[in-house]
Amino acid sequence: MAVCARYEAVAVEGAGSPAEINLRERDITNMGFAEAVDCPVILVADIDCGGIFAHIVGTLDCLSESECARIAGFVINRFRGCLDLLQPGLDWLEQKTGKPVLAVLPYLHGLYLDAEDAVQTQQAQDSAGARLRVAVPVLPRISNHTDFDALRAHPGVDLCFVSPGAAIPAADLVILPGRKNTRADLRWLREQSWDQALRRHLRYGGKVIGICGGMQMLGMSVADPHGVEGERGADEGLGLLAIDTELARDKTLRQVAGVFAFADAQARSAPMGRSSALICTTSSTVPRRAPPCSPGRACAPRTPPRRIRGDCASAASPGWRKPRGPCTMPSARWARRQPGAPSGPEVRAPWSTRRRSRTHSSSMSRTA
Repeated sequence: MAVCARYEAVAVEGAGSPAEINLRERDITNMGFAEAVDCPVILVADIDCGGIFAHIVGTLDCLSESECARIAGFVINRFRGCLDLLQPGLDWLEQKTGKPVLAVLPYLHGLYLDAEDAVQTQQAQDSAGARLRVAVPVLPRISNHTDFDALRAHPGVDLCFVSPGAAIPAADLVILPGRKNTRADLRWLREQSWDQALRRHLRYGGKVIGICGGMQMLGMSVADPHGVEGERGADEGLGLLAIDTELARDKTLRQVAGVFAFADAQARSAPMGRSSALICTTSSTVPRRAPPCSPGRACAPRTPPRRIRGDCASAASPGWRKPRGPCTMPSARWARRQPGAPSGPEVRAPWSTRRRSRTHSSSMSRTA
């Protein structure tokens, strides 16, 4: 009630439908919340989806008597067309329900809002003149997909979400997004043969970025000793970053700052585990097409490390140990531990303005 004491009016946004019968007992975001705090409710309906009158009447029919009494009126959202043609329907709705239509809001072209639940695959801007092609594989347990809305709205970026079963297209950059179950989605990624597609993309000079769980996938192994995300155990990573990840019981929340090659950035960090770098301490384990690692320095291979005398994913393997400091990222594979886009337009500009040359016969991109 401290918020109500500070403001004349407080608006609480619901989530999804207020008439989810199967979720009624655990409802804390819609009518369950309204009943708990004893507040009126405005029902907002999206006419752009069609079936607006059946939607509203059917919703009221699914509510309890006390919940229905809390509905103060209706708002019709995303309307485009002639209001005179809609008016007879509005009159019928008010007579049928005994509740008023408070407003009809127009469809606003060029307004791009975060998607609430589903992945928004529509390109927000015309990408005909885009100079940067970005592909984002969509795995079953993807999270924080709104991280890509800024790229989707950028006129210089052609963003493509890759659906399950589809091939990863030719692109300048592939981004592995965050996810709710890293090991399960890692196994699913391999079932789609996307791991092979990522290696082919890198061989042709493409770039790969991993966000949160996507970064963990790029490493040597992902372990879940406590069963945080499911069955206890460990899975071999994609082997593209010299890091190991171990999931923890508790999530860590903090503000972090980082330094790109072209700008500083700030973001929030909410990791569910800890990723530790592996450093090469001998010359017996060397990256392919790269000079041997100097003792005590972090390896930054452009291709997966060649595994000699044991499994590089294990910190106990000869020639590898875990350092105390952060991992040095390879130039062709970036990783960002925290969800949420870095702040500042200077972070996005170098990527969006860089032109790419397409010199390979298969149209795969090489960096200019």
